[in-house]
Amino acid sequence: MFYTSTRDKSIKVTASQAIAQGISEEGGLFVPCELPQFSIEKIEAMTEMSYIDRAKTVLKEFLTDFTEEELNYCVEGAYSAEKFSSQAVAPTVNICGNKNILELWHGPTCAFKDMALQLLPYLMTVSAKKTADGKTIVILVATSGDTGKAALEGFKNVADTKILVFYPVDGVSPMQKLQMLTQEGENVSVCAINGNFDDAQSAVKTIFTDSEIKAELAAKNMMFSSANSINWGRLVPQIVYYFSTYCDMISMGNIKAGEEINVVVPTGNFGNILAGYYAKKMGLPVKMLICASNSNNVLTDFLKTGTYDRNRSFYTTTSPSMDILISSNLERLLYHMSGENDVLVSDLMKQLSENGKYSVSENLIAEIQKTFDAGFTPECDVDSTIKEHFEKYNYLCDTHTAVAVKVYEDYVKRTGDDVQTVIDSTASPYKFSKSVLSAVLGGKTPDLDEFDMVDELNRITGADVPEPLANLKDKPVRFDNVCNKENMSEMVFKLLNL
Repeated sequence: MFYTSTRDKSIKVTASQAIAQGISEEGGLFVPCELPQFSIEKIEAMTEMSYIDRAKTVLKEFLTDFTEEELNYCVEGAYSAEKFSSQAVAPTVNICGNKNILELWHGPTCAFKDMALQLLPYLMTVSAKKTADGKTIVILVATSGDTGKAALEGFKNVADTKILVFYPVDGVSPMQKLQMLTQEGENVSVCAINGNFDDAQSAVKTIFTDSEIKAELAAKNMMFSSANSINWGRLVPQIVYYFSTYCDMISMGNIKAGEEINVVVPTGNFGNILAGYYAKKMGLPVKMLICASNSNNVLTDFLKTGTYDRNRSFYTTTSPSMDILISSNLERLLYHMSGENDVLVSDLMKQLSENGKYSVSENLIAEIQKTFDAGFTPECDVDSTIKEHFEKYNYLCDTHTAVAVKVYEDYVKRTGDDVQTVIDSTASPYKFSKSVLSAVLGGKTPDLDEFDMVDELNRITGADVPEPLANLKDKPVRFDNVCNKENMSEMVFKLLNL
């Protein structure tokens, strides 16, 4: 299998090249030139497999320049029992009737990003040996909270890599911040920026494509790559868990092989839901992909109108991983849905960069709407959703999952479409203990520190506290760097000691 760029489809690279490079030279994103097809019989056969074997079955179709031994090394290392607290890795829990929760947060950082970022370092090091000529790979990451910690944990002390993470100084939860600032590892660095996630992400993309900066790194035998979902190696592992949850639904007796399901995804950067789109195009029986946004509802507006406009108020919410106005992975969807029109995609991305907005044709948005629905949950409804869901089903969800639950409930009321549905749960509620505790208590926020809030939430709800979060309490803070978005390139060189 080969990969091309959303902005120049004359490009052809291998999986290893796409993963090691991260982003195409002209700024486009790598996408597969074709998608493998899975029959219902092949999917049904996967129901008897472990998560690791399901992952191998899907990934070998995309990583065709990896040997079987290399693929086994990557997948078995990523999803080992030492790293994931659930034997199922990503278990599916039936809440009631047709409502099912896909728990993607049983990894070492208690967020769905672990599903990809435990695998990416293995993919990256194997890819680098094939393509990077012994260079040290510098992983440059912008994070709205969960990606940063998951990438740091995944890449810590990985040979021939360095990882630099930038996060918005006031745009992550206290637990997310503490996870990053206490990160262990000799090759890791963390820096806050005065700005929001979009500022960090835009600066990272600019640094990636700056020829002078790349030349300076090359002179030191270094090269950039990305652990954000602009990197295909971040996105492809996420396809696996949509196949896995479908297999689990068959095993649970919720569906028969071949029956359609709906999938609801809380998303900001559009990567998680795009992986669901790829699974559908590969043959997974998905009826609708429902995009759930918080108050930063730029994706909802686009999917309903065909106009993407980031020129709007930015809200800092209790679901910070979705506080995003520039959804990078939407570029990939536009490429596929437009009939692989790289000229159109380049023009749309230029409009977004220069004017902050673009509109697609009526035909294109109509085609997108055949597969995608969308809704958003305003901040005022998040707390009540967490409280009602816990009281009704004794199931405690975090703020991001609550956004998706409310969008799902609104979708069913609006459409009557209540087929078996999977809702992605993207983080442990204890990563946002203050917000979740306040919600459960009906809006009251006890005057407690972060870890006392964890204990109180556990006492009230009985929900288990993940060990990686409980162990944070006594870890020393290692990083206190802060910079302006305009100075990120200088900070990169400082953190690399160049």
